[in-house]
Amino acid sequence: MLREARPERLADVREDPRFEGWPSAHPDMSDFLGLPVRDGDEVIGALFLANKNCPKPDGGCGFTEDDEELLSILAQHAAIALTNARLYERSRELTIAEERSRLAHELHDAVSQKLFSLRLTAQAAAALVDRDPARAKGELHQVAALAAEAADELRAAVVELRPAALDEDGLVATLRTQIQVLDRAHSARVTFTGHGVRALPAAQEEALLRVAQEALHNALRHSGAEHVDVTLGKRGPDTVLRVTDDGGGFDPTTVRRAGRHLGLVSMRDRASGVGGTLTVVSAPGEGTTIEMEAPGG
Repeated sequence: MLREARPERLADVREDPRFEGWPSAHPDMSDFLGLPVRDGDEVIGALFLANKNCPKPDGGCGFTEDDEELLSILAQHAAIALTNARLYERSRELTIAEERSRLAHELHDAVSQKLFSLRLTAQAAAALVDRDPARAKGELHQVAALAAEAADELRAAVVELRPAALDEDGLVATLRTQIQVLDRAHSARVTFTGHGVRALPAAQEEALLRVAQEALHNALRHSGAEHVDVTLGKRGPDTVLRVTDDGGGFDPTTVRRAGRHLGLVSMRDRASGVGGTLTVVSAPGEGTTIEMEAPGG
């Protein structure tokens, strides 16, 4: 009915020469008003009204120009909503493509090079194992070091991906779910408390999640903690994430001097990137508390 992209207002659609009958189980219609939903010159949809409720006994009042004007306003709103939805989907597709390209470059530039070096070193160790066992042992130590570096770089590349759960469930639910999994997977007790935090801008939620993941990784893999507690709450207008463990702790200044960051640089960068701050409190034998404060929420 709207192939010519213009409004159609009919007293009885059944009398129009273009009428071809109703599909099975379709209700009977008479009065008809239809308008195209357009994005510029492109028709992206249509709005139809039929069988206007009329107080006259003969029921023949039909749709008026006022009805058409009102439906036109609705069609304009529908066009805006559909156009925005299409633009969002295109933007999402571009973001996914860019993220895949970035990850491919990182994997090629970092991880693949490490794996290539690892393969050559393993071949050297195999060639030396019979005639020079001592050198072969040294090469195998190098294999282990390269494998660890490759694993760290692969993990770093994957961590940069924004998890779908964050978009679908929000920060609190995503953290709670991940911590429940960690609690089941590790001997340490891992707990989570979240209260009073509303939805935050996407960048802030991602930064808070990544800092929590990095802090949890350190606590569970390096500290020997028996209990790790994660809290997410409010401090005035700001949102505060705190990850506390009862593990062995460390001296942050010594870690920096030794060139071992335990992800501290990455966590500080993520916090400052959204206008927040990161505080690390730790000492040998006294556990560790990592706190990120993000504005708003």
